[in-house]
Amino acid sequence: MINKVEICGVNTSKLPVLTNKEKDELFIKIKQGDEEARSTFIKGNLRLVLSVIQRFYGRGENADDLFQIGCIGLIKSIDNFDLSQNVQFSTYAVPMIIGEIRRYLRDNNSIRVSRSVRDLAYKAMQYKERFNKEKGREPTIEEIAKELGVEREEIAFSFDAIQDPVSLQEPVYNDGSESIFNIKKIKHKKNSKEN
Repeated sequence: MINKVEICGVNTSKLPVLTNKEKDELFIKIKQGDEEARSTFIKGNLRLVLSVIQRFYGRGENADDLFQIGCIGLIKSIDNFDLSQNVQFSTYAVPMIIGEIRRYLRDNNSIRVSRSVRDLAYKAMQYKERFNKEKGREPTIEEIAKELGVEREEIAFSFDAIQDPVSLQEPVYNDGSESIFNIKKIKHKKNSKEN
């Protein structure tokens, strides 16, 4: 998927690259309503979308879907970009594209998790990473909870909530002749508790 040359019918090896001067000239025309300039600008920034969606590979999502959603983010950033702010377009567009893809992934997840729970999990993971760099070890749940000012159960719950779901029919062990599936492990635990 990463080495795919064609995505959504677009040959990525033949995408144009625009200079900053060309981008500025096209943007002036776009603001005046020139649809051809808009189309040229979009095509000239599709590589930006490709670079952003690479961050999201490995999540089981179709690359074509991610590319299309990234293009929506690109178009939204074109519509909202202000040349007078003296900021490069890519600096403005990348967070918009990422935001659009994250919204898509969040809204199309098979299990809905509230935004506040996800936010808590991501804050906890950021703290965990900083703590690990500073102290050279993983922080405990209690340390994370204290830092974020929440109960330790909330931290544990938020970490569980952002884990990808696992199918009960997914094999957890295969020795070549027999597979053991998650469902069998659950049944086994249930039976052992009754004894």
